[in-house]
Amino acid sequence: MYISTPRVKRLAAAGALLGVSALVLTACTTTDTGPAASEGGTVRIAEVNELSSFNTGTADGNVDINNQIEYFTQGDFFRLDDTASVVYDESFGTVEKLSDDPLSIKYTVNEGVTWSDGEAIDADDLLLGWAATSGYYDDADAEGTVGTTYFTPAGSTSGLDQIALPEVGDDGRSITTTYSGPYADWTLFSPMSVPAHVVAEKAGLEPDSLVALFESATEGNVDAPAETNADLRAVADVWNSGFVTASLPSDASLYLSSGPFIVSSWDSGQSVTMAVNESYTGDLAPDGIDQVVVRFIADANAQVQALQNGEVDIINPQASADTLSSLEALTGVNVMTGDTGSYDHIDLNFDPAGVFGEASVREAFLKTIPREQILDALIRPLDPEASLLNSQIFFPGVDGYDEATSTNGSDAYDVVDVAGATALLAGATPSVRVAYNNANPNRVDAFLAIQASAAEAGITVVDGGLPADQWGEALSLPETWDAFIFGWSTVGAGVLGVPQLFDSEADSNFGKFSNPEADALMDELVRTTDSATQVELQVQVEQLLWEGGFGLPLFISPGVIASGPNVDGVEYSPWQTGPIWNFWDWTMVS
Repeated sequence: MYISTPRVKRLAAAGALLGVSALVLTACTTTDTGPAASEGGTVRIAEVNELSSFNTGTADGNVDINNQIEYFTQGDFFRLDDTASVVYDESFGTVEKLSDDPLSIKYTVNEGVTWSDGEAIDADDLLLGWAATSGYYDDADAEGTVGTTYFTPAGSTSGLDQIALPEVGDDGRSITTTYSGPYADWTLFSPMSVPAHVVAEKAGLEPDSLVALFESATEGNVDAPAETNADLRAVADVWNSGFVTASLPSDASLYLSSGPFIVSSWDSGQSVTMAVNESYTGDLAPDGIDQVVVRFIADANAQVQALQNGEVDIINPQASADTLSSLEALTGVNVMTGDTGSYDHIDLNFDPAGVFGEASVREAFLKTIPREQILDALIRPLDPEASLLNSQIFFPGVDGYDEATSTNGSDAYDVVDVAGATALLAGATPSVRVAYNNANPNRVDAFLAIQASAAEAGITVVDGGLPADQWGEALSLPETWDAFIFGWSTVGAGVLGVPQLFDSEADSNFGKFSNPEADALMDELVRTTDSATQVELQVQVEQLLWEGGFGLPLFISPGVIASGPNVDGVEYSPWQTGPIWNFWDWTMVS
């Protein structure tokens, strides 16, 4: 699963990745003769997974393909470039820091900015985004047995929970957020979300009623939980699950656009087509491109073949030595390689009644995972210098990695220790159901290696592989798995990704790892603006993750992007948006 698109709710271990190299090697280029720009046309992109939701803000909807579609179809106050720097979109609106103490930020949508149905984007929309991501109205206890949790955002509410009820201004086009304390990632927070008027209507309310609802609803107090607010509950239910879909909804309001393109058709299992959004008045519409077609092609070799045949123009396949050599053999194809902010890992389910309820069983299973074998088979053929990833938070070469890996105990899992695992099990022969995307060759190979290795210690690993369109939803159903092999990807900025993945109450903490000491450190982290102190706090969290048996990082994914001769302007980015990060600069060539 990837945390994709430039909003704070989607960051995964992001602050630790600022130093990751974004070097690009152009292995093969087009001819020196510059082609002429075309008057219009279609850009075709290959993607692995199929669309599953039009709300990427939820834990279930926050997967790579959903965010790719959102990137084309939704406007926002800013985006992140290929260096993970914030670039504001002043054609959408403005972000203004009013004061440092208290920290106060004003978000104003420009006049005339609308959804594709003509409805103005206004404070209703901004307040909905704030309410859904801040946890302001929640009053449930840690066990969820008393009180109410309304929204289920993908990201952690840590830090954002310091925001008081925002003030609406500028004739309903702005909100001002004021924090009760420092917040490290305020520059990465955007209050934009799905259309508020649609959510209100689906919840049985008047289209323009959300400002009044949010202003009248009571702030949550865990120590004195109130009766559930029925209207707020209805709004949250629509936001949480109302945009989930396996095909193009018959109700067009469920996929409105505020960006340069709008979804126009969806051929299930094949492709999604986006046409020009005629209501868009911003600056990010590419010249001469009439539509974008995203084809669902899971197999990397099939993506290369489609590029060779002229069936797609841009691919970002799973990198391998075979894939790269096949691409470099093609004529007229621009091949770009480099580092990425993506990594694969295996996480454990901490259900006390499950197989990993005992720490000794967690440790035993992790001791059998053949990380070197997986690295040798999947990554080193492409990058012979690749080394084990020994941190859950930092990447090699980044400030904090050496300190973390020298103290976190990761060296205990550098090599398989069957004898140690067997001793810990003391005659027990547990059965572990491992889930993964069985359409992803790397994860299939990793699963098979783990299954064979664990068997040597008497552990039966049950195949819980799922199709590409099902594994993302299964992450939020921990009762269906004991361990899960999947991936995180980062936009490369901020620290909120740490509590997003590891905080006890975070929706993206799918295995429900819980450590009060780690929670306290992460609360301090998001309120800390000093970079050295941020590193120190993350190192301490890192130690607790390894001590608790959270799981194991497997490898950093190398990147390869290739574009054909029909599109110019495609550039490499190591971050989550990959080849589409600057789609407004693309041009068709003839």
